[in-house]
Amino acid sequence: MSKKRQKLRGIVQKVIKPVFPNEAEKAQIDVHGGDPLYKEIRIENVVTDEEGKKARLKPGAEVDVIVEADSSATIKKPEV
Repeated sequence: MSKKRQKLRGIVQKVIKPVFPNEAEKAQIDVHGGDPLYKEIRIENVVTDEEGKKARLKPGAEVDVIVEADSSATIKKPEV
């Protein structure tokens, strides 16, 4: 099944240490092009490379944020 996607640029603004030891560290990412109140997202600070090795993001890192959906989950944009 084909997928539709949009790729946005972002910057890791800060890394948030967990309050409790059993919680995950978070990375706060400022997504370029997002609405002012919604441009920041927080995700678990774990990324993997092509070989499956895990790493963490550091503050100031430039990242790509990809939104992807199956074609069946999208509707055609009307022509203007």
